[in-house]
Amino acid sequence: MSRTAVWKQLQKLETMGLQLESVKGRGYRIPQSFELLNCQQIKASFEPKVDQQLKALHIYQSLDSTNKMATELIQQKAESETPSGTVILSEYQTMGRGRRGKHWVSPFAANLYLSIIWDFDQGASALQGLSLGIGVAVSRALKQLGLGDVRLKWPNDIYINNKKLGGILLEMVGDPAGQCTVIIGIGINHSMPVQSGQAIDQAWTDIASSSQDPISRNILAAKIINYCFDILGDYQQKGFEHYQQEWQAIDAFKGKQATVSTANKSTKGTLMGVDKFGALKMKLENGKIASFIGGELSLRAID
Repeated sequence: MSRTAVWKQLQKLETMGLQLESVKGRGYRIPQSFELLNCQQIKASFEPKVDQQLKALHIYQSLDSTNKMATELIQQKAESETPSGTVILSEYQTMGRGRRGKHWVSPFAANLYLSIIWDFDQGASALQGLSLGIGVAVSRALKQLGLGDVRLKWPNDIYINNKKLGGILLEMVGDPAGQCTVIIGIGINHSMPVQSGQAIDQAWTDIASSSQDPISRNILAAKIINYCFDILGDYQQKGFEHYQQEWQAIDAFKGKQATVSTANKSTKGTLMGVDKFGALKMKLENGKIASFIGGELSLRAID
């Protein structure tokens, strides 16, 4: 291959978030080691119950986003067998999304980009607080892997040492009043390249810099799937109330002064945790307690 052809291929790798370095007289290399996702390794760490509930486990090299692929899979199966219990993972996302359409930085083989498809038959009312429940599942997985100071920020962010580690994005397909399917998207920073991290507009961290011992991406994926399936399996029966105290115990912002902003209004007050439905409670300056629920809310701490 010509030097130009080699350089074009290297540029593609850099576009995917892989950092390259030149080795004099030898060529190019990727300085940091990385681990590719592997179905067999992930399944080997599944709990027996997950093996029974799992419909399929798909790993892709590159996707627009795992949630988008999940939506397409649901549409393909609309008139046949449901894909509930399917898990989708991707090494790289070209159009990863966070809340309110924000771009989710998704370099190749660096982090965890995961979506779970799950059917519910009691409509949206039975799913109140689900994103918070999934936050509890992720926190359990991280704690089991030995990570400390895991916190949750309402409604769907995961923090370690006051820095954002990941987030959750839920999307619904079907009838909000009856049979529906929820796509649970989870993004976790595992070993974020510094160059890719420069595109993140807030303080962030990753597993690699938060753990004393190396943690496999495959083990991380398996543990998160285990705990998510455990909560999803009977969430309609238990509801968020069953997990409320556990969430409150690791609330990153309880007791702090903050502003909750919607499209038309900003409200200031002191955060008081969440109620049994997952709604954020805030004590206003006049002493009254206000509740906020829904995906269009943003939270900005004021220290």
